[in-house]
Amino acid sequence: MNTFKEGVPMDIKVWMYVIYLAVSVGLTIWVARALSRNGQVFLEEVFADERLARAVNSLLVVGFYLLNLGYVTVAMKHSDPVLTTSQAMEELSLKIGLVLLVLGALHFFNVFALGRYRRNRLRQLATHPPIAPIGRLPMPSAPPGPQPVGAYPAGPHPAGGYPAGPQPTGGYPAGPQPAAPQQSAGPANNPPTR
Repeated sequence: MNTFKEGVPMDIKVWMYVIYLAVSVGLTIWVARALSRNGQVFLEEVFADERLARAVNSLLVVGFYLLNLGYVTVAMKHSDPVLTTSQAMEELSLKIGLVLLVLGALHFFNVFALGRYRRNRLRQLATHPPIAPIGRLPMPSAPPGPQPVGAYPAGPHPAGGYPAGPQPTGGYPAGPQPAAPQQSAGPANNPPTR
């Protein structure tokens, strides 16, 4: 079926294809340049090597062009006849919208993959924290001699002091206590009784 009319040089469908290709290729080039320009800084931090970052940036741009332009050309075909301008505009908006969705999905995937690579690299470079303690060493006994009454044993103390119950005295840990030292029965220690 010939849809050419007398005095009309091109079919509406052909104009739709021309506009679709012009807009899609223009959008692909603009997005690729913006990603290449702004992604260079990000790639330099991810790879910590300017030469490697430039090479990866170029490879990503080439892959971006191949995927997007391949999708644009595959999605260009429209089997139904386009007879009116409004029908052409509707089909054109659908096709360009799909191109924009593909561009956005590829951009999101690139940023996600590079961000994940960067996090893994920073995690590998970070110093590992020390291993948490699994127990406590036994406390050494206090040296012989007078100890202040009510002194806590050396080491960390529980919050709020010791729990209710018998309190340790003399700087010794809880358990058997040493005998108190004998005091001499002198006049200073025993006042006379009346």
